[in-house]
Amino acid sequence: MLHTLFNPKSVAVIGASAKELSIGNRIIKNLVEFGYKGAIYPINPGSATIRDIKAYPTIADVPGPVDLVHIVIPNKFVPDAIADCGKKGVKFVIVNTAGFKEVGGEGEKLEEAIIARAKEYGIRIFGPNCQGIINTDPALKAYCNFTFTRPEEGHISIVAQSGGVAEVINQRFSELGVGIRMYASNGNACDISISDVLEYWADDEKTRVIVVYVEGLPEPKRFMETLKKVAAKKPVLAMKAGRTEEGAKAASSHTGGLARKEIATELIFEKAGAVTFRDEEELCQAAVAFASQPIPKGKRVGLITNTGGPAIIATDELVDAGLEIPPLSEKAKAFLKDKLYAAASINNPIDVIATAGAPHFRAAVDAMMQEPQIDSVYINFVTPFFVDNESIARELVAVNKAGIKPIICNLMTDKRQWTEVIRILKEGGIPFYSFPETAARALVAMTRYNDLCARKTGEVKKFSDVNITKAEALINNAKKSGKEYLSAAELYELLSLYGIPVAGWGTAKSAEEAEKTASKIGYPVVVKADAESIVHKSDMGGVAVNLADANALKAAVSKMKEKFGTVPDLKFFIQKFLPGGREVIVGAKSEGELGHLVLFGLGGIYVEVLKDVSFGITPITGYEADKMISSIKTSKLLTGYRGQKPVDQKILAEILQRVSQLVSDIPAIQEMDLNPIMAFEDKALVVDARIKI
Repeated sequence: MLHTLFNPKSVAVIGASAKELSIGNRIIKNLVEFGYKGAIYPINPGSATIRDIKAYPTIADVPGPVDLVHIVIPNKFVPDAIADCGKKGVKFVIVNTAGFKEVGGEGEKLEEAIIARAKEYGIRIFGPNCQGIINTDPALKAYCNFTFTRPEEGHISIVAQSGGVAEVINQRFSELGVGIRMYASNGNACDISISDVLEYWADDEKTRVIVVYVEGLPEPKRFMETLKKVAAKKPVLAMKAGRTEEGAKAASSHTGGLARKEIATELIFEKAGAVTFRDEEELCQAAVAFASQPIPKGKRVGLITNTGGPAIIATDELVDAGLEIPPLSEKAKAFLKDKLYAAASINNPIDVIATAGAPHFRAAVDAMMQEPQIDSVYINFVTPFFVDNESIARELVAVNKAGIKPIICNLMTDKRQWTEVIRILKEGGIPFYSFPETAARALVAMTRYNDLCARKTGEVKKFSDVNITKAEALINNAKKSGKEYLSAAELYELLSLYGIPVAGWGTAKSAEEAEKTASKIGYPVVVKADAESIVHKSDMGGVAVNLADANALKAAVSKMKEKFGTVPDLKFFIQKFLPGGREVIVGAKSEGELGHLVLFGLGGIYVEVLKDVSFGITPITGYEADKMISSIKTSKLLTGYRGQKPVDQKILAEILQRVSQLVSDIPAIQEMDLNPIMAFEDKALVVDARIKI
């Protein structure tokens, strides 16, 4: 448990300094000026006092118990300082000092040393190379951090690996006049991880929404499992950096090449139920709404406005994101006709017109709250000088306090003049925004969270007709022989062992053997040059298709023999030619401890040209397989678009699930492309594949 870390009754600073422009001084200053309620112990052998607080030569000289210690001294002295803390009985240290594994070499060894010392004394380390924590609870006011933004009390908690990003987010909330609950930036995270912090905040009643920023995940599986549990309790808004890094260039498969560096983290967020963002401002604005409003129970929005244009902009934004603007009931229209001005529009959006006062806005909001087909309310509120805007704000707050449905407000005003309107809305818990798009996107994010909570992710199907024993033996034999890639015969046998349907096939070493194999399969056939060194067969002239008879087959084999005669272990792979189907790709790529990414998309050359693919993390459920198929932009091509025959998507979904089980059972598979799979109305068959072990 991290209770003492975030709720220390006493804080010591080893490396406290009288120098104004130093971290050791700043931490003391922050604790004092923020109003920390506990005891503060500066540790400095050369100073009697620091900021008028009695200083002590060593941590051992502190007269009472110490809950939390900041360490702000040169990195080479940190291991001994941790030992001193252990002897004192300290259980948590924040190592602000840098120069550890982030610099490599000796720094990495030093980090290992502080971990060993901490374990010896049962100490938990936050950091090193980190900022620290903040707890705004009025009963504590712990600013155990060297940053400068003084947050108000609130209900948003922030955790981030990057101190710079964490402080930018914290500062933005401060600029918006929105408080936070707790803050944590753990730097190298050699011990206390983001997962640990999330687990603690999951049970913190005053934390209503958690903002997470990550740059790397040393324990991705644990993070995903933790995030899933936390996101089921309260909203987690997540962001990942580094999406433009070309981390997949060295991959040999289409799947590996298309798996961007950040895709695994994005999929972790999605699978766990976190709401993802790619823009810090949008994340912050959404968090404001999550911190004060109930979660909408559906996608249906009721709009109220006293000006036309912003309502149109908001409607466009909401509808583009998949939300709905349903019509009002006849009962609601009759109610509004009696309550609003004659010039008002009583559709959805309700335009109460610019001259509307408090009773008119109240009637419109009451009507929306009573409509069962409305899940959330969006208000455009401009503050004209000729109405009592403060009264309007008070009526909106009165409805909001009932917490029936979420209310989001686009407040169009001069904030220097209508300060009372702003005060009423802020204290009344109504989130307000300067632009209609910003307000709409906040509501979209809340709706996305509801969708994530309500989704039925399905169960992982375990296929009983697989033969894991033979599959493992096949892979082990290939590894013993030093292979990096399975031969065609090996990989098609492996697929068959997992019930993954393949086109009829066989192998041959000569034209005569090829003819016998083809006669069993049935013409037309495809012939492929098969050797580990022949990677891109089509590009190298190693594929001949639609061979209608024995003469065509012999000619193709002879031509390949002439071209690849010096290639060791050259064989020929003979396969049934299947014209007329839709080409799709299913692939997989190992992500280490996390498992495998599984890919789906249009296959053949389309995967290279369009790059229209979807990903999932193993194990893949039936729901996830269906979603992967339907979420590609070209999914209509699989459903019989414009008179074309539809393909059997149930079979494709089953192939995805079987591939998921295969790579989960056989983690030695590093990359896999089943490309193309020929999909028809009643079947789908793999006709080309590549597996790297």
